[in-house]
Amino acid sequence: MKTRLTKFGGANLARFIRLVDKTSEHRFDPPDMQARFEAEHPAICACWHGQFMMLACSRPKGLKFAAMVARHGDAELIGEAMRRLDVELIRGAGAGGRRKDRGGAYALKASMSTLKGGSSVVVTADVPPGPARRAGIGIITLARLSGRPILPMAAATSRYHSLNTWSRLTLNLPYSKLGFAMGDPIFVPRDAPAEELERLRQLLEDSLNETTLRAYALAGADADRATPAGARDPEAPAAEPGFGLKAYRAAMRVVQPAAPIVLRYRERQGKEVASRRSERYGQARIERPKGTLVWVHAASVGETNAILPVIAGLKAKRPDLKYLLTTGTVTSARLAEERLGDSAIHQFVPVDTPEFARRFVAHWRPDAAVFTESEIWPNLILETSALSIPLLLVNARMSKRSYSRWRKRPGMASPLFNRFKLVLAQNDRFGRWYSELGARRVQVAGNLKIDAPPLPVDLVAYDELISAAKDRRGYVAASTHPDEEEFIADAHRKIAAVYDGFLTIIAPRHPERGTAIAEMLKSKGLRVAQRSLQELPSASTDIYIADTIGELGTLYRLCPIALIGGSLVDKGGQNPIEAIRHGAAVMTGPHFYNFRDIYDALRIKGAVREVTTADDVAKAVIDLIGDESGLDALQKKGIAAVDELTGALDMTIAALIEALPGDEGGEKELDRAS
Repeated sequence: MKTRLTKFGGANLARFIRLVDKTSEHRFDPPDMQARFEAEHPAICACWHGQFMMLACSRPKGLKFAAMVARHGDAELIGEAMRRLDVELIRGAGAGGRRKDRGGAYALKASMSTLKGGSSVVVTADVPPGPARRAGIGIITLARLSGRPILPMAAATSRYHSLNTWSRLTLNLPYSKLGFAMGDPIFVPRDAPAEELERLRQLLEDSLNETTLRAYALAGADADRATPAGARDPEAPAAEPGFGLKAYRAAMRVVQPAAPIVLRYRERQGKEVASRRSERYGQARIERPKGTLVWVHAASVGETNAILPVIAGLKAKRPDLKYLLTTGTVTSARLAEERLGDSAIHQFVPVDTPEFARRFVAHWRPDAAVFTESEIWPNLILETSALSIPLLLVNARMSKRSYSRWRKRPGMASPLFNRFKLVLAQNDRFGRWYSELGARRVQVAGNLKIDAPPLPVDLVAYDELISAAKDRRGYVAASTHPDEEEFIADAHRKIAAVYDGFLTIIAPRHPERGTAIAEMLKSKGLRVAQRSLQELPSASTDIYIADTIGELGTLYRLCPIALIGGSLVDKGGQNPIEAIRHGAAVMTGPHFYNFRDIYDALRIKGAVREVTTADDVAKAVIDLIGDESGLDALQKKGIAAVDELTGALDMTIAALIEALPGDEGGEKELDRAS
């Protein structure tokens, strides 16, 4: 059935392409393009993905032509259409950066054979799934090995529809002006060194962009609609807010009067600091420091812990810079105040209404704004951009759910992500996503949380806990979320049945939940001590609740095993690196997608125990405690895996140094002194 549908669809697509070709006015740039094409034949015809459907119509009559088409999804339909247009097919390319092998090696060999047989080969230079309009090295390799030139080519019609795909797949329409453009041939020497190959790759990318614009100009069409958001000119004005973004701004204006009510409620829950409420309104009691000010925003404890070494590294290289750090939670604010000292100013980030954001930015007037991870606050971004302040996003990540939501709202996504001067992504997948959503300059720098220094250890508290525990066996369940403590309580009973006097430590992600957790555990007949009440575990304590701030380092140092929370329930998991850096063996539940790259590396090394139920937790702990050599091996494997992932800090600092404003602050100080 699928094959019949593919043939039917491909046949009709081929008829449609012929209709566009026959009913449209052909224009060529250069005018003798077909003669030049024939002179270089057989050649490698390069085009951008999504812009290739009409290229078969650009060839001189009788010229043998082949197309590289992947073996998946919509490529089957396109392949069938190409075949009916008398285009030979080369199958198997299109793996991109994904692990699944889609026949790239076979496609390379087949393409070389096709060229040798006298057919030109059309290849999309940007490989699915992107990033769009970034030429891959594969096409350069094909030119190097085959000795045939690359011809940058493009086709465009005055009338077209552009689909919301990663490459803005373009459907050309009949009764148009049809423009064909071709760039100068690019030859790749067989013995070219790596540096020359990269130069030629960039030359191809630039030539394709220029050729594509010429094709649209020939057709008298707007090229911008067919250009993926992340591939637009970095110097061009950012996209204008769409309806969704305008609606969000209007809604935040409407709800702004309710901000004091919400903040008072959060203060009663311990989630806000009453004496600093004005900061949430964008009002500051501190003067802006003189000189060049860099504003850094981190959401919570994890992001703050990751960004503090970046600030320290920047200060070492640019002592002229001043720093403003904003965070959104009480715990992160306390951490910042403890570790920043007088090296930076800390403020709470304002509530994201247009007025509060405008007030905040107008007071601090930062020379650059550095956001971390997935902190996308629309009004803060728009108000910062309105003052021409460069925006940068570091350690960028995004959940699949968030990516899907943004994709459905291009009128919100593109105007926001367009405004970032630079996005430093944690991995290739996140980099592609940000590029698709509109970020125009994306680099992969790795995960800063891997390079973060070990969490601090309070040696006095450590000694007190060691003395109170009296050599009892135990482990820590760290950064737990609601409902996970139920798993841990059930697991504790099973472990304690094997190891008499076993001590479980729970460090909840949100310490204010400590009392509620204690009541739940007591209702199960467990004996509990609570650290926020200055209690220490006694000989009879079953579970010790460490409901305090900034003590995870001490707890990881204390316990040989750590269960990382947010993973037994669907919260995406928390950072395992902090535990590993203190030598703890790591366990995780099945939900660790927030840190998939890290956990994948740990799994490859056999450096993590995966658990799903309370029985799994109990069995893993019992096994590890009963096998000292196995526990030691798991701890060492974790450290080895993490060491192989380092490097993000240096790359991030280097990229920021290049992107941040020059040493104007120091120059201003010298001017004043003279």
